[in-house]
Amino acid sequence: MTGDKGNLHIHMIPVLSDNYAYCLIDSDCGKSAIVDPGDAAPVIAFCEDHGIHPDYILNTHHHGDHTGGNADIRKRYHSKVAAPAAEIHKIGHVDIPLRDGDTFMLGTTAAQIIATPGHTAGHVVFYFPEDSVLFSGDTLFAMGCGRLFEGDANDMWAGLQKLNNLPDETRVYCGHEYTQSNAASAISVMPDNHAILKRHADVTVTRQSGKPTIPTTLGLERLTNPFLMATDAGAFATLRRKKDSF
Repeated sequence: MTGDKGNLHIHMIPVLSDNYAYCLIDSDCGKSAIVDPGDAAPVIAFCEDHGIHPDYILNTHHHGDHTGGNADIRKRYHSKVAAPAAEIHKIGHVDIPLRDGDTFMLGTTAAQIIATPGHTAGHVVFYFPEDSVLFSGDTLFAMGCGRLFEGDANDMWAGLQKLNNLPDETRVYCGHEYTQSNAASAISVMPDNHAILKRHADVTVTRQSGKPTIPTTLGLERLTNPFLMATDAGAFATLRRKKDSF
């Protein structure tokens, strides 16, 4: 599956049971990158089928289902790894350490690095403003957000507020296909929200037809994602606890 706008061409690569990796290509110069390759085999198969030699691997965080393919892809294509500076000790080989406020250049296309700790202590996301694209890893999901493994509710809520300030038209490519379960959980906490009810129905049809629910947009998430509706960290924490036991 592809998504194109501006210079950035995006190809979705399903990996593992419910993860997505992404192949990004700068159409101006042909530079390419793989975002969060949890498994090397499907990524390498895609690259070989399309004649792509990825110049970079971009990691949002250190979890193995996002970095498991790094070594084999790097060995095959000599790709440089760009990953959170705070998680180098867990990721391993990193050529380009990334920090909040940095700019990463994929050829002529610029990505802003935004730190979003909470799911992990050093989690970052990649925001391409000229293409209105966000790779949110496991911070923001369609109708959901990541679990708090290494941070607390204050950390995650603050990170989500950074993303909530991005434009409505921003397309969000997250790390997992969790939307159907997230939609059911959203209904459980907001049973009278008509936008959530409609989206749940739409998501059900999409998944029954075997299609992905990604990308979403920040505009749609503001209407249907309870975690982006939370008014403060306390309200967010309550929602997160309910989701953890859903």
